[in-house]
Amino acid sequence: MQDVSSILVPSAIAIIMLGIGLNLTIYNFKRVFVKPKAILTGLTLQMVLLPLTGFIIAYLWDMTPEYKAGLVLVASCPGGTASNLVTNMLKGRVALSISLTAFNSLLILFTIPALVSFSISFFLGMDKEISLSFWETFFNLSFTVIAPVIVGMIIRHYFKSFVQSLKKPLRYILPGILIVVFIVVSFDSSGESSFQDILKFSLILPALLLNLITILLGFFLSGLMKINHEGRYTIAIEMGLQNSALAIFISNQLLENTSMSMMAILYSSFSFFTTWGLAYLLKKYFRPKEA
Repeated sequence: MQDVSSILVPSAIAIIMLGIGLNLTIYNFKRVFVKPKAILTGLTLQMVLLPLTGFIIAYLWDMTPEYKAGLVLVASCPGGTASNLVTNMLKGRVALSISLTAFNSLLILFTIPALVSFSISFFLGMDKEISLSFWETFFNLSFTVIAPVIVGMIIRHYFKSFVQSLKKPLRYILPGILIVVFIVVSFDSSGESSFQDILKFSLILPALLLNLITILLGFFLSGLMKINHEGRYTIAIEMGLQNSALAIFISNQLLENTSMSMMAILYSSFSFFTTWGLAYLLKKYFRPKEA
């Protein structure tokens, strides 16, 4: 199963990002960097507030130290393909979402080793150093996110009528592909006894709190920074959806601690739906009144 998922998952993610790229133009990305307040706000919230919130919840919640460290690990991971897809589904600022994913995926090379090492030392009382490969991360990011988006934008530019005919079916195809990815990652990473553990109500609540609290913080704090409405719920989505597959890889392969990965598996099982639902409500009911 491991060999299948190692090929299936990145290929599926690349297809999803190609589909998202069909809705983008160069102007979308130009807007992000000409007026960088939104991306700087999003990066700051994700790099600082998100792991801090995870640490506070882990510290206050009564659960085993491995699960506490696992929750901090989830909070330390960047937004992934799921956040880009939800933003696309809700017609948010997709270029902003993709840009946040790309920058965060490189920044975590420095932040995750520090944050995870600290949480393991604090909660488990042991020293454990981890390192992430820059070139491997850059290659994976280029293959699964950047290159497919560029290809999608090129196809849109030269084959507009064809792309227009794809819009409706892609609304259903892309989420379907992502759900398959979630299922593969979950079953590929959990054993029977471990899977029973993640169904415990006591573990669902802290993971759910992390998801909902960070979404709300992202939305309302970016509002204080005068980010427009679409940018606010885009940042909120990025706060709520973390790259759980990366957290599972770090737990199982680098730290060799399957208990820590249980929080990531649990988080991925519901966060897509809760993030989409809450972001939809924020988009619909908190839109500023027109002058």
